Amino acid sequence: MDLVRQVPDSVPVLIAGGGPVGLATAVELAHHGVRCLVVEPRETVSWLRPRAKTTSARSMELLRRWGLAETLRSRAPLAVSWSDEAVFTTGLLGREITRIGGCFGLDLVGSDLAAEPGQQVPQPLVEEVLREAVGDALLTGWQVAGLQEDADGVTVRITSGDQEREVRARYVVGCDGPRSVTRAAIGSRYEGRQDARPNFNIVFRAPGLAERMRHGPAVHYWVLNPAQPGMLGRLDLKDTWWCIAQGVRAEDADPVQLVRNLAGDDIEVEILATDPWTARMLLADRYASDRVFLAGDAAHQNPPYGGHGFNTGIGDAVNIGWKLAAVLLGWAPPGLLATYESERRPIAADTIEAAARNMATLAPELADPALMGDDAEFEKVRPAVAEAVLRTKDSEFHSLDLVLGYTYAGSAIVSSGAGERLPHRWLAPGESLYDRLGPAFSLVGDQRSPGAAVLVAEAEELGVPLQIVDLPGEPLTLVRPDQHVAWRGGDPSGALRTALGRRPGDR
Repeated sequence: MDLVRQVPDSVPVLIAGGGPVGLATAVELAHHGVRCLVVEPRETVSWLRPRAKTTSARSMELLRRWGLAETLRSRAPLAVSWSDEAVFTTGLLGREITRIGGCFGLDLVGSDLAAEPGQQVPQPLVEEVLREAVGDALLTGWQVAGLQEDADGVTVRITSGDQEREVRARYVVGCDGPRSVTRAAIGSRYEGRQDARPNFNIVFRAPGLAERMRHGPAVHYWVLNPAQPGMLGRLDLKDTWWCIAQGVRAEDADPVQLVRNLAGDDIEVEILATDPWTARMLLADRYASDRVFLAGDAAHQNPPYGGHGFNTGIGDAVNIGWKLAAVLLGWAPPGLLATYESERRPIAADTIEAAARNMATLAPELADPALMGDDAEFEKVRPAVAEAVLRTKDSEFHSLDLVLGYTYAGSAIVSSGAGERLPHRWLAPGESLYDRLGPAFSLVGDQRSPGAAVLVAEAEELGVPLQIVDLPGEPLTLVRPDQHVAWRGGDPSGALRTALGRRPGDR
């Protein structure tokens, strides 16, 4: 079949970029029954540069909401039970200095705090699972080359080699990364700064290395060797590893020697891929025009320390996804879409600053030459270094206040006293409160309360799907599609209208 004929003339939503955020946006739209087209240049997902490796507890909750959490876990090379620790050493084969447990929400199995624990999994696998879920809405081998917005929609120019087509969309979501065409098209620009220190990523194979290591399972191994500081971790339970050599410029890098330096011995190494980078703290000055919205790296970039990276973008995807669905399905007026930027941009700003604080103290700052001395020198300095590690790195590995605790309090579509993620709990073994929520709005609590009938009648009048979750004896809570609280307590009259961005008197 001619590839050109596979490109539709029009679509409700066109998504520029099919990385994890673009794909998540498409899955969210499909969750509400809204069609879209994801335009992505890459035909296949490459495993050579895995980039993000932490899928947060919050992202896993959203994957559960889409029915994908178990799929991802079943295919992850490292089970969530494998380890939740970070170990700090003089070298992978050297002496242990200290360790931190409960990292990245990996210890939340069965906790009432979350419906899902975090998951260590390479970004390419996340993309593969999301690609499968998106199905034929994904158009690979094409890229967005330009777009023109007008009062009724957006004309998007896409190209593939010497082929060019125009697709008409009512809305566009730009998930096309740091060099975003969509960001340029709406006149948005990054604000922020770049870290001066270079970093050098390596993916390598090292047969037998795990068997030689004495530190046991860990999600991170930090090497505090002043001569070569950095970190390593396993990509699978075979022989594939990743590492970051800090303070190394690409032109000076000898990948094999860097790996050996971090290991602390002349081990057998096969280099699979390298990736030089510098950390950026960047935030788009605007997230949207009337019909074009930015998400993920197109809107914000932050250092990887803390594992927030694409997870912030997944939050973007769900927020803009449910709001686009509400407008396209007639639940809400177009004005609802203006709340995407006002809700998500402050979250990205907070995340950038948290990651930047984590980056202020890395392996080079924690390394002490005495650690590399004889046993007596090591033991003399070890307690002070261990104390510095625990004091400066706790927030990087324990950030549930940011991951699970962010709020939309103060948003124009959130009633006073609301905005936080619905507090989670288990209703029965394996049954999360979240499992009872609907894809649209949900009314949680005692349905015999007088306010319940008010909200049910309002939903019927507005044509808004409303899932009833009857919890006898509990106060009523109106929950948004993204599992955040829209209203609780007090008079519910108009609460659903407020949550949909309808002004008083709007039908």
